[in-house]
Amino acid sequence: MNNDCNLKYPLLMVHGMGFRDRKHLCYWGRVPGTLESQGARVFFGNQDSVGSIESNAKIIAKSLDEALEITGAGKVNILAHSKGGLEARYLVNHGYRDKIASITTIDTPHHGSHTVDFLMKSPRWLVKTAAKGTDIWMKILGDKNPSSYSCFDSLTTKTAEQFNIDNPAPEDVYCQSYAFMCDGAFSDPVFCITYPVVSKFDGDNDGMVSVASASWENFKGVHTSATYRGISHADVVDLRRRRFTSRTPSSVNEVSDITSFYVSVIRELKLMGY
Repeated sequence: MNNDCNLKYPLLMVHGMGFRDRKHLCYWGRVPGTLESQGARVFFGNQDSVGSIESNAKIIAKSLDEALEITGAGKVNILAHSKGGLEARYLVNHGYRDKIASITTIDTPHHGSHTVDFLMKSPRWLVKTAAKGTDIWMKILGDKNPSSYSCFDSLTTKTAEQFNIDNPAPEDVYCQSYAFMCDGAFSDPVFCITYPVVSKFDGDNDGMVSVASASWENFKGVHTSATYRGISHADVVDLRRRRFTSRTPSSVNEVSDITSFYVSVIRELKLMGY
């Protein structure tokens, strides 16, 4: 077995908004299996799909404790996508600093979204109705404590600004962030409507989260594919379960297969002693 990803501490993978960790329909596609095949001990956050940051952090804390109990390790490395990155940041600032070695965020809206600001200007009853409908559906799918309105609010720039004040990156935990972007509205059909809207309000984006918002501690730059299409918010968690292209990347910020990107991220953490 290749041990390139055999980290000192186990890896806790934390999903984003709208999905759950499922055994037979993995949120992360081929990524966990690839990392495990190269020595990583992988665990999942198992939080609600539309739970509030605070509520989800409590669930992730339980998953983290279980990972430590199973492995006997003293800490975990957290790899988080989208809103999951905010939950990881909340957790590290609320009692779990000593149990977290590193936090890596992928396309996390650290600075909120001007697009969401605009949408939240809709009549309050309309936003509340949409949130309630989402809560009902997500509860059917397995959420214990859905709170869609809280999720919407957490993505506004005003709430994000206060969140960043209350939840800074701790000096004794290594933190880093990555951003991805599409090259246009038709880079990924899933985001052909959202991409131009987010682009209008927030600039370059992955169909959901802007590059500017994803930039946080130790920002590792903007990554895209080795083809013309770029990499979307869904591509980065391997929605299609296949490589983007057979082309060889021409720079360190180009990606031909998303699994290779994650291997490089974990390999770097290993070399740093995490």
